[in-house]
Amino acid sequence: MMLQSLTPSEEEIMQLIWNKGQIYFRELMTIFPEPKPHQNTVSTFLKILVDKNYLTTEKQGRIYLYSPSISFDNYKKFVLEHFLENYFNNSGNELLKVLIDEKYIKPKDLDQFSEGKTPVKNIEKDNDIQDFIKEITREKKSKKKDKKKKSKKK
Repeated sequence: MMLQSLTPSEEEIMQLIWNKGQIYFRELMTIFPEPKPHQNTVSTFLKILVDKNYLTTEKQGRIYLYSPSISFDNYKKFVLEHFLENYFNNSGNELLKVLIDEKYIKPKDLDQFSEGKTPVKNIEKDNDIQDFIKEITREKKSKKKDKKKKSKKK
């Protein structure tokens, strides 16, 4: 299915729905930030989002339950692809260069993504876990030996 771009207002509504998972119209109006748009406006946007295949509806009596048919992760990938295409000539390297130049990313932060390298934090965690396991195991053995020595002395 080919995704269509969302307007900022449509995206705002989708963000609320993605956060909730499923939502009824009344609940959507309740969680909408101030200044709240008119109900007819939100209703129109919901219809458009259904037409664009971003939402599915399930009729429950006289009301509809709205559910996202596109996951937030898939939408992020779609937006990123178009962003790279429109502003960076489909080059992830160009985007990365701007992120580094603008100090959103430090060059040393990229080390964790190099092949064959493991981030230092994970190594430290693994060592901490291994040390903890050794410590627990060691204590249990020494306590048993102490108990055996005490029982033999009596």
